[in-house]
Amino acid sequence: MRKVVTLILTILASISYGQTNFQKYFDSLNVKGSTTIYDYKNKKWTFTDKQDAELATLPASTFKIPNSLFALEYKAVRDESEVFKWDGKPKSHLGTVVNVWNKDTDLKNAFKNSTVWFYVEVAKRIDRNIYQKVLRKCKYGNGNLKEKGDDFWNYGEFAVSPKDQINFLIKFYNNQLPFTKMTIEKVKEIMISEKTETHTYRDKTGWTRKNGQDIGWWVGYIETNENVYFFATRLIKHENENNPNFLKGRKEITKLILKDVEGTK
Repeated sequence: MRKVVTLILTILASISYGQTNFQKYFDSLNVKGSTTIYDYKNKKWTFTDKQDAELATLPASTFKIPNSLFALEYKAVRDESEVFKWDGKPKSHLGTVVNVWNKDTDLKNAFKNSTVWFYVEVAKRIDRNIYQKVLRKCKYGNGNLKEKGDDFWNYGEFAVSPKDQINFLIKFYNNQLPFTKMTIEKVKEIMISEKTETHTYRDKTGWTRKNGQDIGWWVGYIETNENVYFFATRLIKHENENNPNFLKGRKEITKLILKDVEGTK
C-alpha cells in the first residue's frame, strides 16, 4: 500500500511541477502547446499539459521516423543511400518554397531535410494495408489511413498524441518494434542531429496545417552519459497568426524544459 501511495504522489508531483513551472517558456515566446518528457532511468513522466499530451493530431514530418523504418524494412528503398530522382518541379510546403528539396536525394538526406516528395514516393511503394497493420502493432496513431492522397501524415484524419509518440520512441530505443534490428539501427543512425562527448540527439521536427491551424512538432530523445530523456513538443497556432517564434520555439522550449528536468533528478 505504501508503494502505491508513493507512486501516486510521485506522478502528481510530476504533473503539478510541469504545469506550474514550465508555462513561462511558452508565454515568453507567445506560443501555445505542450511538452511531454519521459525520464528513462527513473521511469518518470513530466507533463506541461497532461490533457494536451493525450490529444491526437496529424504527426506531420515526425512520421518520417516510422516511415523510414517502413522504407527499409519493406524495400521501398534498396538501402539508406539509394537515390531518388527529383522530377524537376519546384517543391513547396504550406505555401513556402523549399529549395533544398529541389534535387535528387537519398533516405539519409531526405530525413535530414524533411523532403516530403521522397517520402510520398516511399508511401506509393508500400501497400496502405501494410502501414495499417504494422502501425497497429506499434500502437502508433489512431489507425485512420483513409486519406486518398499518399501524404496521409500531413493531411487527412490520421493522428497521434505526444504521449504515444514517446511510447513509440521508447520501444524504438529498446528495439521492441516489429522491424528487424538492422532496420532500427539504421534509422537510429539517420536520426542523429547533434552528437558531442556528453550527449546525442535523435529527433525529427514536423509542421502541417489542418482546419486553419498550424501544427508544429519536435519529437525524439537525448542520450546523456547518465540517462535518456524522451520528448515530444507540439505547438499550435492559427494559420494567419504571424509568429516568428512558432517554428524555432519547438526546440527552444524543449531544451529549456529538458535542462530543468535534468536538474530535478
